[in-house]
Amino acid sequence: MNLGTYLARSACYWPHVPALVCGDRSRSFTELDRVTNRLASALTARGLGPGDAVASLAWNRGELVEVEFALYKAGLTRAPVNARLGRGEIGHILRYAPVRALVFDAAHREDALAAIAAAGTGCLPVPLDAPADPGSGEVSYDALLAEGDEAPFRVEVEESQPCVLNFTSGSTGTLKAAVQTVGNRLANMRKLLMADESRPRPGTRYLACGPITHATGMGLLAEVFGGSTTYVLPTWSPQGFLETVEKERITATFLVPAMVNTVLAHPGATEHDLSSLTSVRIGGAPISPQRLREAVAFFGPVVAQGYGLGETTSVVAGLSGEEIARAVREDPELLQSCGRATYDTEIRVVDGTGRELGPREVGEVIVRGPDCVREYWREPELSAETFRDGWVHTGDLAWMRDDGYLFLVDRKKDMIISGGFNIYCTEVEAALYEHPAVREACVVGVPDERWGEAVKAVVVPHPDGAAVTAAELADFCAERLDRFKKPRSVDFVTELPHNRNGKLDRRAVREPYWANTARRVN
Repeated sequence: MNLGTYLARSACYWPHVPALVCGDRSRSFTELDRVTNRLASALTARGLGPGDAVASLAWNRGELVEVEFALYKAGLTRAPVNARLGRGEIGHILRYAPVRALVFDAAHREDALAAIAAAGTGCLPVPLDAPADPGSGEVSYDALLAEGDEAPFRVEVEESQPCVLNFTSGSTGTLKAAVQTVGNRLANMRKLLMADESRPRPGTRYLACGPITHATGMGLLAEVFGGSTTYVLPTWSPQGFLETVEKERITATFLVPAMVNTVLAHPGATEHDLSSLTSVRIGGAPISPQRLREAVAFFGPVVAQGYGLGETTSVVAGLSGEEIARAVREDPELLQSCGRATYDTEIRVVDGTGRELGPREVGEVIVRGPDCVREYWREPELSAETFRDGWVHTGDLAWMRDDGYLFLVDRKKDMIISGGFNIYCTEVEAALYEHPAVREACVVGVPDERWGEAVKAVVVPHPDGAAVTAAELADFCAERLDRFKKPRSVDFVTELPHNRNGKLDRRAVREPYWANTARRVN
């Protein structure tokens, strides 16, 4: 089989419909099919074949979509590199994969070439924006396309063939790659095509706002198969998002909670016409019930959210727009849920022995299904720890309601243990977000001589809101939580750190408080 077949089929069904738009550049399905044939055949003619990896390193742009589908057609393995990584981490990926070719933009040229030289793997440099440097061994992207043939092209591969090396540091800080197979990606496509509210179809205009090398681009195969048009936002800004949705009449998009926060706080946001939106999916990190209410009030009853990991390729639990609207009306507890298992996914909550727990008992989330990964790339010990008996052990703590709704409470490693009591950071954060003066919050455990750890809240207040004190916020939380869970101290800051994917970086917030301690409780 070959995943590129689905682009070729769409080119047959909708030849002149725009498939890809980025800035003032647009490609129809026919044009996208032909250019990816060229790239796939050129890479194959240079000796690359199944089992070989090709990496991309660039800010959002249409060529990243072209590269993705060309690699599908050639049966090659894609190794998307986060555009915010440093040279050392880029070099690590090039060696670790190992990568046979690296496609990069002008902004990353120096880092790319330095990483290639340091890796010493014979990786082919492919600059996107400029002619190749004579004598350097480079071949420009345009020159590579010129080497290929636009005739139909595909290499047959097995569903077990590695398709994408999904690099993530997770909560460990060490880069590792979940091996997403052709079968995993196919299962992801099928799952997205079964979604009622957000199913890609002709007429859908999907806006890719975040890095399309990561969660934002996870559904591109389904978008292409369904005949929708994908708009790529080169750089994220709330103003750029609002203007693009209004101008292009965008119907669907995916946002991480940090993006939602900036849109809701953006001056003049309500002046834009966003009535074309029929699906706003939120994921990538937990979102507080209060922010979810605000998102529904702003976007309308089109907001859905989901829970998934790189190790599951796609969403494994989802809360639909209809369910969120019902939660706002009559079931406020449901706003804390990430939803129920989607389609052929199975989810369990288990204790440390693997025993399945009953309703409302907190344990680790484990998942299995055809979109779930079976291994990390060249990490047998880590693979054995995470992937056991066909289940992905997520490291996330949660409880399940008797009607199947899953409620995440924390990462195992982020849980605070204070005086022998377990305290979940996200629960305290949800209480903080109920206060109108709080724009963003991060809760961490900090050293405490008496209790081992104490609850610390680090808060970004609304700049135009009423002033609030640490004592007021602590008392506010105490009214909504067990008193031992309230913050023992509150620090106010102008901004919180986020990682390269836009998620709140809890580790970076916690680190300064533990820097001078001999023993770290958690």
